Amino acid sequence: MTDREFALDVVRKLQQAGFTALWAGGCVRDELLGLVPADYDIATSARPEQLRPLFKRRNEIGASFGVVQVLGPRGDDGEWLTVEVATFRSDGTYTDGRRPDTIVFSSPEEDAKRRDFTINGMFFDPVSEKLTDFVGGRADLDAKILRAIGNPAERFTEDKLRILRAVRMATRFGLSIDIDTFNAARRMAGEIRVVSPERIAEEFRKLLAHPNRGRGVELFSEFELVEPILPELSAVGEAWERTVRAVHALGERSSFPLAFAALLHTLDRPTVENIADRLRLSNTEKTRIAFLVEKQEYLADAPRLRLSHLKTILVHPGIGELLALHRALALAGEKSLVGVEFCERTLREMPPEELNPPLVLTGEDLIALGLTPGPEFKRLLDAVRSAQLEGQATTKPQAIALVQSLRSAAPPASETPPA
Repeated sequence: MTDREFALDVVRKLQQAGFTALWAGGCVRDELLGLVPADYDIATSARPEQLRPLFKRRNEIGASFGVVQVLGPRGDDGEWLTVEVATFRSDGTYTDGRRPDTIVFSSPEEDAKRRDFTINGMFFDPVSEKLTDFVGGRADLDAKILRAIGNPAERFTEDKLRILRAVRMATRFGLSIDIDTFNAARRMAGEIRVVSPERIAEEFRKLLAHPNRGRGVELFSEFELVEPILPELSAVGEAWERTVRAVHALGERSSFPLAFAALLHTLDRPTVENIADRLRLSNTEKTRIAFLVEKQEYLADAPRLRLSHLKTILVHPGIGELLALHRALALAGEKSLVGVEFCERTLREMPPEELNPPLVLTGEDLIALGLTPGPEFKRLLDAVRSAQLEGQATTKPQAIALVQSLRSAAPPASETPPA
């Protein structure tokens, strides 16, 4: 069973029980655009307590807001199918700029009016295949316009993240922005500071992973969101234009860490790590983004690098993204692509066993030679590995001879090396 089939079954079961039930929001928008929705949401006249006898397998994750997660069978991909079912409602005030303080169960029309943008405010009955549109979403979708429902300032006051979400929606669907919606968002941009870092980061992930991310970064600036979200970039001046060109130059396929590194490339590693911590990015994301920023020009002179240095970075897990960043920055600054192309050619032509050969000498070998594990181990092993990658110590006897040479040349531990 697919997500769509399960969502249709849930609607059919609710309607057979005498309730109004419709697909709602983003899934309706995506269906009209011919896209496959990531998930399906259902809006209904049934209240949470009325759902209990109909759906035995459920999670009442937001019952106080009229939201229940209905659990289904395993889907075609082996994962459990789920769909959120929410009672038609209207919202009270939003003290925290995220959730309503109170809700009132209401009608489909009132429910539509509380949503963010017209293209997300439509309903669809998958049984009768009838569209219900109280807010002009279909017309705006056809005209490729992003428009807040009702008063834009009120919609953004209810949830400040909607300001950044407007950037993502316009980016994802290639929409122009209604002037009243744009003006309200830009006027209120500073208020996004009250939104949790995790929610902002999630919007960034979706925005920067999209092929149209370059336009998204432009809108991010036009909405005046740079200073409240990434103040470290607010003083880059002319470098901002190069940053935008670099993000554009990444092409259609890019990961979030790569695109974020392109956005932050004018900063140093400690600053980038601070931003990652502030946005609560994962350690994996933080490490990769910081690596890319720190090494962004390391391979510019790749043909002249020592083989040991070149091979070491070419086998790094992030080399593909590093080369993509190199290329984008070179294109953005109209610089040479010689270093990037040299590395790409090396990766194509050099056999893996030459690029990253098995260690010729290990710590166990050093112990067998009578050495005691300690700080000296790393110095010796690093020196042997460098010589191996340079082609100077490719056999164990050669590596052992190098170790013995390095040890005889090192000053006694009690002596202080000359300054």
